[in-house]
Amino acid sequence: MSANWTLLAPFPARVITLCLAESRPSVLAVSSLRYLTGVALALPITSLADPLMVFQGGVAWVASIFAIYLYNGVTDIAEDRINGSGRPIARGELRPRTAAAVAAVAAVLSLVATVGLPGPMTWIIAVNLALGYLYSGPPAPLKASSSGTVIVLMLSGLLSYLAGFTVATAGTGEVAPTGLIVFAAAAVCWMVLVGVPAKDLSDIPGDAAAGRRTLGVLIGESAARRMMIVAAPGLLAAFCVAVVVWDVPLVGVLAVMAAGVVAVVVAGTRAVGREQGRAARRRPYETFMATQQLVHVTAVLSNI
Repeated sequence: MSANWTLLAPFPARVITLCLAESRPSVLAVSSLRYLTGVALALPITSLADPLMVFQGGVAWVASIFAIYLYNGVTDIAEDRINGSGRPIARGELRPRTAAAVAAVAAVLSLVATVGLPGPMTWIIAVNLALGYLYSGPPAPLKASSSGTVIVLMLSGLLSYLAGFTVATAGTGEVAPTGLIVFAAAAVCWMVLVGVPAKDLSDIPGDAAAGRRTLGVLIGESAARRMMIVAAPGLLAAFCVAVVVWDVPLVGVLAVMAAGVVAVVVAGTRAVGREQGRAARRRPYETFMATQQLVHVTAVLSNI
């Protein structure tokens, strides 16, 4: 959506547009894909998946993620401005109070959207919202430490697959298939071992100024980059072993991840000192995100 259209839009539409931008559309997209992967990888053991129910569950899940990331933007103003973020709150286009109010409404609507879904979905959404608040909100936001960040990422990631599986199986108590377990483990490790250090590379100055003890702040940019470069192929090797040992139908996913690992390593080994600006330091993270999206798209398309 162009900047000119945004400026001319009616106030409510403009606010929603800015809130969507603040909540990181790429994150909303991959959160949707995680949920859909939980649905798709449940299909081998169930024929109960109701398309309307799957859609409703997806709305509830994405609304909770929207609320969480929008509120995170409200609490990240200082570090975002230091890091040169171009999101609406940091650049002064969206008032923090307005964003917080929209986030609260979205959180309530995400819970309302679970009415009529399997009972566990309400608890899954509620726990996800609680994790989001604990990550960003007072009195002791978990985002201030690397361990807190890892815990929230792991739990929220696993909840996304659980949400899709729960809706697909209509809460019948089915046990998750091995393919879903292997995929979810690999995807969560990709977020933690590759995504966390990749994200930190561009945010270290602002995080340090805000007093956050993230991985990048604790070990420095060079060490975080090396960790990412070593972790990516290591995770790929472990995922390959799991696919072979448990004979799960994830060969296509494995191939996509292999290509993504190469891209992440290449982006991570580039000499940032010869480049300028935050954009250069964000390339490993952008590559990580693109790989994450393609891996999930492959999992969904190869299992529906």
